[in-house]
Amino acid sequence: MRMFRWSVVLLAFMLQACATGPRINIDSDPSVQVANFSTFGFFPTLGTDRQGYGSLTSERLKNATRARLEALGYTYSETNPDVLINFGAFLNEKLRIDSVPTGPSMGMGYYGYRGGMYGAWGGYNQTTVDQYTEGTLNIDVVDANLKRLVWQGTAVGRVTDKTRENVAAVIDTVVGEILASYPPHSAR
Repeated sequence: MRMFRWSVVLLAFMLQACATGPRINIDSDPSVQVANFSTFGFFPTLGTDRQGYGSLTSERLKNATRARLEALGYTYSETNPDVLINFGAFLNEKLRIDSVPTGPSMGMGYYGYRGGMYGAWGGYNQTTVDQYTEGTLNIDVVDANLKRLVWQGTAVGRVTDKTRENVAAVIDTVVGEILASYPPHSAR
């Protein structure tokens, strides 16, 4: 059951991100020139494979990441990479509640804006509730020698049913959006 949950978590996030366009956040160690690394590999056990074997989702993440990094001039290495890539995926159930005052003393539109110049409250609240799933995908780049995180990209977005239709394409798109800010390899 636990292995299924991790795959579903990552899958749901990926699917969600395509539907609404995920928020992408990038962070890096300012003392490290990531573009000076030449080779990359993947952690032997990825954060998305805690169930004890490689999932389809992890393989898709690895393939999409490898294609993007190779296009940026980096070389894949299984034996002695400069950096190691890891993935993390999480789902959170969210509840958003909005309450907007309405009614006779509120004037027109959003408070009107107080067209009656602060009359008595006398209004009603219109409340809307939105329950949804939010997914997060992290791509971590770790200096293999120092065992230190040097670059991290995160995508956060809403998971919808519509985004679950083409998992492979969604993973490719989200990984591409995260790695769009990754620096190309600099020839020394």
